[in-house]
Amino acid sequence: MKSERKKSSFKNMITAVSSNVLTIIVGLVAQAVFIKILGSEYLGLNGLFSNVISMLGIVELGMGSAIIYNMYKPIAENDHEKIKSLMQFYKKSYRIITLIISIIGIMIIPFIKYIVDIESVTVGINVYLVYILFLLETICSYILSYKRSMLYADQKEYITNIIHMGYTILVNTMQLTFLYFTHDYYLYLIIKVMMRLVENIVISSYVNRRYSYLLDNNVTKLDSKTEKDIFQKIRALFFHKIGTFIVSGTDNIIISKYLGLVTVGLYSNYYMIINAVQTVINHIIQATRASVGNLLVTESKTKQFDIFNKIRFVNFWISCFSSICIFVIMDSFITIWIGYKFVLPTKVLLVLVINFFIVSSRSTYGAFKEAAGIFYEDRFVPIIESLLNIVLSIIFVKKFGLMGVFMGTIGSGLVLWCYSYPKYVYNKLFGRKISDYMKETIYYFIIFILIAGFTYSLAILISFDNVYLQFISNVLIALIVPNVIMLLLFSKDENFKYFINMLKGLKKRR
Repeated sequence: MKSERKKSSFKNMITAVSSNVLTIIVGLVAQAVFIKILGSEYLGLNGLFSNVISMLGIVELGMGSAIIYNMYKPIAENDHEKIKSLMQFYKKSYRIITLIISIIGIMIIPFIKYIVDIESVTVGINVYLVYILFLLETICSYILSYKRSMLYADQKEYITNIIHMGYTILVNTMQLTFLYFTHDYYLYLIIKVMMRLVENIVISSYVNRRYSYLLDNNVTKLDSKTEKDIFQKIRALFFHKIGTFIVSGTDNIIISKYLGLVTVGLYSNYYMIINAVQTVINHIIQATRASVGNLLVTESKTKQFDIFNKIRFVNFWISCFSSICIFVIMDSFITIWIGYKFVLPTKVLLVLVINFFIVSSRSTYGAFKEAAGIFYEDRFVPIIESLLNIVLSIIFVKKFGLMGVFMGTIGSGLVLWCYSYPKYVYNKLFGRKISDYMKETIYYFIIFILIAGFTYSLAILISFDNVYLQFISNVLIALIVPNVIMLLLFSKDENFKYFINMLKGLKKRR
């Protein structure tokens, strides 16, 4: 069982990283071509509607997470009847969700003029039609998507990752080809709508073949106890969904309102890169979620905490390294990629990097929290976080400009770090002291600040007039310096030794 967990986690992790690296590379090319053909205002519109439309995800209410949590045990016990009942319940629920999303999405149309200053849009585009195409893409993303849960719960996420890689290559190739020859933004969006539906059909077909018993029409109704548990988690996840949307989905709306659509476009370039790296880290950690779910129902608390510590250590290393790479490399990269005029002030980048580190380094807590089904207990925390985010972001954007929006996000995120994670994961799940949590969290953050400060200072000292030489220098410094420092710091750490021994074991097998 342990060996199978490791293999599944490894496959999920490798394919998740590969998929997201591919997405980053393709995305960079696509963004550059998009800006060159259509310009920054279209880019700002793209980013703004992506945020606006993301609020419709609230309607899903965390149904997927609740279902997946309840599938860990029947999959481990090979209980096909329970699995069929859960999937049938999920299917019916998602039909209702898709309908509600469609209705709410249509109801938003009259309010578009309050989100976008239509008169200030200089490009010849129908803003309402653009929104409708974004809405259609969201609706298509929910059709048949419930089938993915089977692969996630069965530790087979690598299948969806492989299919998504094919989707990424195909959709971007088609979009850029048609954009280059037609300069038609509407067609660009229509292609994404169609390909999103195709991706879900492919995944659904695969699941039907692999788990053929799911096609059996003889399905018993889900028992009331499981239904009650799902609905309890959904009620709690509703708050989490609202909180997540407000924290991550309102940045572009606030920027658009106070700083303008062009600034949204400038930030979109940074967001695309930072979000892509964030997604890679999340997928690396989330790739272990199904295995963690299995771990939590089969192992002791001591073993659970030991695995948690190991995953958190890797999470910190990756987050620290990635944050420093973004901080040191970003400006020279943006200059080469799309031009110096798209570079944001260093103080804005600094705040973005700190926020990135805070968000990415909490992935392990999120993975264990979800796998343990801890949703109801802290259901009001996301509401507090989201309200704080709006208030702080609006106050700070007026005083500090663009930087202030992300300062608000950092401030609101402390609710999770200082309350939710220590109380419901560290203390409740593992039975550990909250004081130990605070010491370890502050310890990791101080190490990050010191390594980031030293690495950035070194990059500033080694300067070149040629932007390409500067980029190469920054890349080498970012790749080498933080990793060498962490190697020296953690060479005697038990978690570090564990992974070194694991790597040695893999070499011996070869």
